[in-house]
Amino acid sequence: MIRRSRVLAAGLLATAMAVSGCSGSDDKGGDAGNKETDKVAYITAFGAVGRDAFAWVAKEKGFFAEVGIEVDIKEGAGNQPNLTALKAGQVQFAALDFTGAVIQAGKGEFTDWRAIAAVHQQTLISVMTTKDTNITTPKDLAGKTMATGAGSVTELLFPAYAQLAGLDPKSVKIQGVQTTALNGLMASRQVDALGTFLLSRGALATASRKEVVILPYSDYLRDLFGNAIITTPKLIADDPDLVQRFTSAALKGLQYSIDNPEEAATILNKVKPTYTVAAGKGEIDAMAPYVKPAGGAPVGVMDEQRVARTIAVLQGSGLIPSGLTPANVVDFNFVKKP
Repeated sequence: MIRRSRVLAAGLLATAMAVSGCSGSDDKGGDAGNKETDKVAYITAFGAVGRDAFAWVAKEKGFFAEVGIEVDIKEGAGNQPNLTALKAGQVQFAALDFTGAVIQAGKGEFTDWRAIAAVHQQTLISVMTTKDTNITTPKDLAGKTMATGAGSVTELLFPAYAQLAGLDPKSVKIQGVQTTALNGLMASRQVDALGTFLLSRGALATASRKEVVILPYSDYLRDLFGNAIITTPKLIADDPDLVQRFTSAALKGLQYSIDNPEEAATILNKVKPTYTVAAGKGEIDAMAPYVKPAGGAPVGVMDEQRVARTIAVLQGSGLIPSGLTPANVVDFNFVKKP
């Protein structure tokens, strides 16, 4: 549950004077010392890496404090654990892969959530390989083996991506593995390609010591969003002001991070010393183009028509049944188009 505390010290005297009628001033500053602090928990999309640095940046830079929120930031472990934590009330806000969550909602597995802002305007999932494989287009994957996280959104969406790219998905052998094993499998050439997040490019280049080739899913699945910030319909109904304040502060942290990647990476490194500033900066730089919406729209905006097309793609690919609507997965009230 959300805990609230009142900070009274500086305002006690002024409040007492106002109540007793001893003060001749107006009431505009009378509650300055009585501001409520909302205490909430937030879980990152996955661990403490560059793509999730913005939450710690918003906390370190005081963006949450400015709007009266104290945030306990927890490290996430992917969609299912994050949705489980939200459902159990262990966190009030979470980040996750939006498309993967829509698939789960469409299947009826997790429905008690709503996206309130996009972190990435396009999906970051991709096919990734090294230059020595001579794979430069999706069609070059025919007859090859691609490793993906077992049951991941990358694996689930591959047939739709392949079909749009003119590739028979059945011509590619998909090997589902633990996500932590992906780079090692590619570096040792046990597989020909990976289905993974394009922000892992630097890690694969380091592991393989080879030039990396990326084939983004967004080349063909243009309407899919990447990570999104979510909360519960109940919190939206009970305290929309809190949801608005949290959303605004988090997105301020996101904008600051892509504008100041080295500082953001340094803040993250304080939290996770084993994650280097260079790695953090590289990932933030890589994701920056995917954060900025087209046409001058505000960071975090989600377009209802794009969400509808995302649902249509998933239904057309047989990943979810009909019936899901944008309103079932997004509340569009917290980041509005100009």
